[in-house]
This record gives sequence, structure tokens and C-alpha cells, in this order.
Amino acid sequence: MNPMRDFVRFAPAAVLGVSTALLLGALAFQYLGGLKPCPLCLWQRYPHGIVIALGLVAVGLGLAAKPTAVPWLLILAGLVLLVGAGIAAFHVGVEQGWWKGLEACAAGGGTPTSLEEAKKLAEKGAPARCDDVAWSLFGISMAGYNVLISLATGLFAFWAARQMMRARP
Repeated sequence: MNPMRDFVRFAPAAVLGVSTALLLGALAFQYLGGLKPCPLCLWQRYPHGIVIALGLVAVGLGLAAKPTAVPWLLILAGLVLLVGAGIAAFHVGVEQGWWKGLEACAAGGGTPTSLEEAKKLAEKGAPARCDDVAWSLFGISMAGYNVLISLATGLFAFWAARQMMRARP
């Protein structure tokens, strides 16, 4: 029994768990904490949704004793997590004023051009601004934590895939 092989075997579940926790955390901040997400906050959720899907397939294949595709799914999940970390890093730059955000990040999403658009905007409420830090801990925003966790999880996925490929007979 090889403890490293046993540890690596649980890598798809770990990657799945991290992305699930991050996505559920963002939804909890939104629906339970009342923090309205900005457009970049929403963009950061898509990679985690993709990683959850990949993780479910990888875990399913591992449980079905057909692990040949699992390392490739981990590599794909790692790439998606790096993209997610890039989106989050862009958001951190907007929050810090290092560069401008997207047009959709401006408060209100633009100026209404008709009374009907103004009514719709008033009913829906203005979207959150991307350059406002809605929540932080130890000076790091949610986007900052997403950069760190997504990057670490992506690198872990690459490492685990490499270990799995090495262990094959």
C-alpha cells in the first residue's frame, strides 16, 4: 500500500470540493450575506462550475475503475482554474485601481436612454461596481482569495495528474 498513491487517488474529489466550496461561498455571500455581485464576480463563478462538472466526471470514472482519463480531466480542470485565477486577478487589479474595469462594471451599467430603460434599471437596481471591495479579510478581497485558492488548486491538479501518469504500469 502506497500512501502517496492513495492520496493522489482522492485528487479529483479534492479539486471538486474546493471549487464547490468556493462557488457555494460566493452564493452564500450573495443570498445570505446580501452582497450584490458585480459582473466580474459573476465571471469568476463560471470556471468553478466547469471544474465541478469535470470533477464529477473524474470522480465517477475513478469509482468505475476506469481511471485512464482522470489525469487528463485533472489537467483540464487545472487549466480552467488558471483561467479563473486570471479573471480574479484582473478583478483585483480593477479593485486596486491598477487598470480600468469593463464597461459593464460601471455603476448602473450605463445611462438609460429612455424612460422605459430607467424604470427597468430602478426596478432591478444598479449592479455592483467592480472597483468597490464588498468584503475583505486581512486586506485581501474575495477576488484576491479566489486568485490564491484557484491558483493553488490548479497547480495541485497538475501535480496530481503527473503523479497519476507516473504511477501507471
